[in-house]
Amino acid sequence: MMDTGVSKRYALALFQIAKENGSVEQLEEEMRVVKAVVANSPDLQQVFKSPNISLEQKKEIVKNAFASASVSVQNMLMLLMDRHREDYIVSICEYFLQFVNDEKGIAEAKVYSVRQLTDSEKSAISAAFAAKVGKRSLNIENIVDSNLLGGIKVRIGNKIFDGSLQGKLARLQRTLLG
Repeated sequence: MMDTGVSKRYALALFQIAKENGSVEQLEEEMRVVKAVVANSPDLQQVFKSPNISLEQKKEIVKNAFASASVSVQNMLMLLMDRHREDYIVSICEYFLQFVNDEKGIAEAKVYSVRQLTDSEKSAISAAFAAKVGKRSLNIENIVDSNLLGGIKVRIGNKIFDGSLQGKLARLQRTLLG
């Protein structure tokens, strides 16, 4: 099991450095890229786990993979490599992005719908649900779910707002039977 305390400490330290340097937006984009690359690259994950590849070779691979990243991000990655905490990279990225979003008053949301939502629909959903969770706006990830009969389901953190037709029918059934 991953130690979230370790991930939070690294993410918070990097976030504080970014705030001091005024580079929060730049590091936010870089951490999104690092997270996507590491999470979606089984080859890179194999490199991290391989006992046949020396630490120096691993560090060189990471330097080349993230050559365009800022010095702060590269230093953090090298520090994680030195301390054999490569498994924490994705988790650290997630916590860093969470700190950035908290600072901006933004929450991450997953919206399940029958079809792809338009930008205006996403804006309307963001405006309607952001206030319910005490945020200014939402970063919406639209997930098309063909199992929904209609309507939408919104997941923000551990809260689920079910406005789907399936959910309404289930609530109606409970009311009628209970």
